[in-house]
Parts: sequence; C-alpha cells; structure tokens
Amino acid sequence: MSDIKITIIDRDGASHEVDAPTDMNMNIMELVRAYELAPEGTIGICGGMAMCASCQCYVVNDVDLPEKSDDEEAMLSEAFHVKPNSRLGCQINITPEIEGLVVELAPEY
Repeated sequence: MSDIKITIIDRDGASHEVDAPTDMNMNIMELVRAYELAPEGTIGICGGMAMCASCQCYVVNDVDLPEKSDDEEAMLSEAFHVKPNSRLGCQINITPEIEGLVVELAPEY
C-alpha cells in the first residue's frame, strides 16, 4: 500500500495532515468523508458525480493537478463561494503526483 500525505483544512479552520492511499482509486471528497472532516451529509451529496459542488475546496499550494473537466467547470460556474483556486474534491483523484497537496474546504451553503 502506498500512501501519500495530504493536508485538509476543515470548515472550522483546523488543519489535518492525513494519509491518502494511492491504490484505492479514491478522490479528495472520499478522503474527507473517510476521515470524517465534514459533518455527515454536507459533502459529496451527489456521490462524486460533479453535480452538487458540496465538495468544493480551495487548492492552497502549487501542486500539479489535472485540468478541470467541462462538467467540473460547469458546476463551479453555478456554485457559491467560488474562488480562482476552487476545485471539486470529487474530481481530484488521489495519485502519487499530488503528494503534499493542501486543500481548504469551501464553506457549506
């Protein structure tokens, strides 16, 4: 099992450095849910289909992430609290390339 370190800043401003498995086909939204860093039912409402923006997060540091898909761009164009560094956590797959990523969860609606 190969884990990487990812830091997630929760909606209360607390920072959590977590181990993220790169061999389980997980994404940031699922990682937040696995570590219970957001109240149940407030993140990943659509199940990771890029249809609700409940998993919106802000990328804090300069890590090379894949480009946003058209679906992600469309969802973010309708979401609240969007910033230039906004991404949908469900669209960021956990891979060795994102080691050291720091994200901050966007406010709940």
